[in-house]
Amino acid sequence: MSLSLRINLIVAGVITVLVASTLALQLDNLRSAVREEIVATNRVSTQLLQRVARVYAENGPHALVRFLERLGRVRANDITVTDASGQVLYRSPPSTYKLGREAPAWFKALVLPAPSHQVIELPWGRMTIDAEPSRAVLDGWDEVVTLAAIGAAGLLVINALVFWAMGRALRPFGQIVSALDRLKAGDFNVTLPPLAGREAAAIGAAFNRMAAVLQENMANRQRAFEAERRLSDSRELAGLIETHIETERHEIARSLHDELGQSVTAIRSLALSVAHRCGTSDPQAAQAAGVIADEAGRLYDAMHRMIPRLAPMELETLGLAEAIGELLERSRAAHPAVAIEQDLRELPAGLSPAATLAAYRIVQEGLTNALQHASARRVRVQVAREDDALVLRVLDDGVGPPEDWSRPGHFGLRWLGERADALGGELDLAARPEGGTELRARLPIVPAEAQAA
Repeated sequence: MSLSLRINLIVAGVITVLVASTLALQLDNLRSAVREEIVATNRVSTQLLQRVARVYAENGPHALVRFLERLGRVRANDITVTDASGQVLYRSPPSTYKLGREAPAWFKALVLPAPSHQVIELPWGRMTIDAEPSRAVLDGWDEVVTLAAIGAAGLLVINALVFWAMGRALRPFGQIVSALDRLKAGDFNVTLPPLAGREAAAIGAAFNRMAAVLQENMANRQRAFEAERRLSDSRELAGLIETHIETERHEIARSLHDELGQSVTAIRSLALSVAHRCGTSDPQAAQAAGVIADEAGRLYDAMHRMIPRLAPMELETLGLAEAIGELLERSRAAHPAVAIEQDLRELPAGLSPAATLAAYRIVQEGLTNALQHASARRVRVQVAREDDALVLRVLDDGVGPPEDWSRPGHFGLRWLGERADALGGELDLAARPEGGTELRARLPIVPAEAQAA
């Protein structure tokens, strides 16, 4: 049910109550007026006729009858004259006022007064006077009908005026409802024109502000969705690139170890053989061969130091703890002036290859930063299982992390952060209260079988 229809019904109900109250009051006044009129008329008629009857009764009944016939009908009274035997000598003629019409029986019962019957005794008979209020009741009925007709007409006219006025006043709200329906249907560009009326104008202005904010939010949401999609694509691409890089690293490391390493070893062996054979016969050739052998040895050592940075072969054969241990041993050998400590406890077995490699790279990057950039004299590496996660810490007593370590350009740590995030973990670099840096990473433990599934 619309608001205008509800208001019209309320107004119609109020007017109906007013009309009904007016009719009820009119009926009550009419009942009192009819009773007062009938009682007064009957009383006056009785008093007059009683005096007249005494005068005419002395001349016999015919004189009284002739008087009554000349008198005619007395309003609201029926007069009957009978002789001593009860024979009717005279009866009032019927009323010609509004002849043939009668008020409804229920209306008569509602307003009729108590019956009034007066008897005047005569020497030769009697005269009775009965109240007859039907004409007065009919007049009252006509007044009530007229009043009801005026009330009904007023009800229709007022209700029509109210309907028109409410429709005009509520028209802006229809525009608001239409705009809300369009907004619900997904049309976020809908706006309302200036609306008539203070309240409607305020609602329209609020709606336009809401629509503007909603449009901005939808645009921001769309931009965020596009950015998230591009970020997801970038992460997926970064994952593919990382996988490709790791594969290439493994291939290069295997080539260095299996092919170039064997070739360098063969060159060194041949150079040593040449130096041995030409030792006395051709000292100059022997010296050149020795130089070749020394350079080949240095090249072999350099390749073996390079291979773990390219691809930690120990991860495939020994596991995470042993691979980290080997990494720390090589670091101690390369930096004897730095105290490198380790605390490897309760490392889980059967980690996924991605998590194992990420853990190794995080320790490797943290160790490299501490040794090469932080000027640290003491480094401690902690790897332990905490609940359902593998927690890695690299702590040093160096100069501390740069304030802008997370800005673009620090690719090593950013790359590790992306890798940890892709695995559902987190990575953070912070200054230690006592000085130095702490690189902390937390990686969820997901077995290789679960990740493969």
